[in-house]
Amino acid sequence: MITDVKIGITGIPGSGKTYTLLRVLEMLQDTEYKIGGMVNEPIVDGRHKTGFTVRNLLTGEKEVFASTEIESRTMVGKIGVDLEKLDAVGVKAIEQAIEECDIIVIDEIGKMEVESEAFVEVVKKALDAEKPMIITLHKKSRNPLLQDIRRRDDVRILEVTPTNRNILPYKIVRLMNGENV
Repeated sequence: MITDVKIGITGIPGSGKTYTLLRVLEMLQDTEYKIGGMVNEPIVDGRHKTGFTVRNLLTGEKEVFASTEIESRTMVGKIGVDLEKLDAVGVKAIEQAIEECDIIVIDEIGKMEVESEAFVEVVKKALDAEKPMIITLHKKSRNPLLQDIRRRDDVRILEVTPTNRNILPYKIVRLMNGENV
């Protein structure tokens, strides 16, 4: 029985936040729980990240919302962010998860995503939903939304490190099952 726990996975860029999240989803895949929300996946060219896709976990719909190829007023480093694509896929996926799913997933609440007002609002709505949640968070961001999440009593923040990256998914599943870890 999954409890109403909200888990935040944080860590420095490249530490394995999304990897940890995807392992947890894999472990929950054979349960009766309906899992929804959004996952961001990097687009890699050789050894460099050139952008990110956003994918709806329920529908599989996927869009490139951030790329060195995108010209945008919203830039994070050399990456242009298409907020309309983020909203169309990511925000919609979170809204759908709030309405229809047992577990809400949001990967990632980071510098690019918080540029969207719709994204910030739907994340707040998801946090207030009485459902279990797994989110990944940018570690050092001073954004008000991230600071609010870190201050919440109902969100347990776990940091991914190279040492615990393989064990953390098991710990998260145990926490979701109501075990004291």
